[in-house]
Amino acid sequence: MQELRSRLYGFAASLGSFVHHQKPRSPSSPTPTSDLEYSSSASTSTDALPPPASSFATDPRAVCVYCASSPGLSPEYRKAAESLGTALASSSRALIYGGGDRGLMGIVSNTTIEKSGKAVGIIPRSLILAGGEGRGPVERAASQATVEQIEQGARNVKKDVAVVNSGNMQTIVVNSMHERKLQMARIAGAGFVALPGGFGTYEEVLEAITWSQIGINQKPVIILNVNGFYEPLRTLIDGAIREAFIQENGRRLVTFIDPPPGVAAIDFDWGQAAVDAIDSWKGPESSLFTWDEKGKWGST
Repeated sequence: MQELRSRLYGFAASLGSFVHHQKPRSPSSPTPTSDLEYSSSASTSTDALPPPASSFATDPRAVCVYCASSPGLSPEYRKAAESLGTALASSSRALIYGGGDRGLMGIVSNTTIEKSGKAVGIIPRSLILAGGEGRGPVERAASQATVEQIEQGARNVKKDVAVVNSGNMQTIVVNSMHERKLQMARIAGAGFVALPGGFGTYEEVLEAITWSQIGINQKPVIILNVNGFYEPLRTLIDGAIREAFIQENGRRLVTFIDPPPGVAAIDFDWGQAAVDAIDSWKGPESSLFTWDEKGKWGST
């Protein structure tokens, strides 16, 4: 394992980014359930090179999940992550997440893959060089295959570009935290779901809400209030509305999910509740600003 880790670190240092590949389909090929296509190995054809980062396509059914790279202390957090991964897979929705293989990130991605779903992890190169993020055991046992594919892909494509696919798991390595968030938001056309997490999760969730408010996104932000974890955030929003810092219709920008009365958090189907909330979401009738594509996403 140490040898594999060393090979990955050394290789990652030579790359600027890995980008995703949309596999061409013949007219007779079946229509996929997701706009994202997955292959088991990188193509050697120069005609099939993956597109630059600026052309990442939006998958209208994909869901971006923000969550911790640590597992937390309560078993309810793991159960909620497993429930969410199961629901995404069963509803044919690709998981877009931060690419970690520990904590709630690893649990939700591993569950999605185990249930025959598709997962796309987006992670900055510096985090790979530092050994990854988070605490707890590795939840995804694809390390060796991923390393081999990364190295093979690099030999077959142009400098700074590679395709990294391992079954239903796809990894995109980018150059910065900003690009990570940008691509996660761009690809996930169906919306955002938040599990418990720390500073990074808070920042991502609030940014997604803000982007919806100002019109960059018109997507739901669903917060899974496991064990009342996000109750302080709900109180903060209520206070800001009361003090006229947020308009009353701002409540529609974020949906908090709680178990019904009498249902314990560990028994609640958090994942199905999140999918149902996405399907039934009705956003604000108008946003504060209108953006063109360059204004939304910049030049990256």
